[in-house]
Amino acid sequence: MVTTPPLLFPWSEIYSVKIGIVDTQHKNLVNILNELHQAMLGAQGKDKLGQVLLNLIKYSQVHFAMEEKLMQSHGYTDFPAHKAEHDQLASTVLEFQRKFLSNEVGLTVEMMDFLKDWLSKHILDSDKKYGPFLNAKGVF
Repeated sequence: MVTTPPLLFPWSEIYSVKIGIVDTQHKNLVNILNELHQAMLGAQGKDKLGQVLLNLIKYSQVHFAMEEKLMQSHGYTDFPAHKAEHDQLASTVLEFQRKFLSNEVGLTVEMMDFLKDWLSKHILDSDKKYGPFLNAKGVF
């Protein structure tokens, strides 16, 4: 009997910011991160890992742009700091992708833990701050 390893990042309602599109996109990010983790544990080839990593990067870019547009259009005062967090992660992950594609580094448990911890902390700290602000502006 083949057993599937536990998810790296199980979704929980504690991560909900009470904004439908944001929660949906967060769930999608969590799913892609879990897919990347499963591919790593399953010793998938570099091509598969590279494709899932690319999906994570592209979806993160879409998500960050949507969040940033919401914050800007509603005058969220902590927008510059929030955008800086997005920019820092994007830079870190793009550098990791560059190293991965040039065979300087492989996909590691430490990298997966970094991504999970960053996403979890970002949602629970930074994103949870703008949730009530945007909800008060009528964004659900």
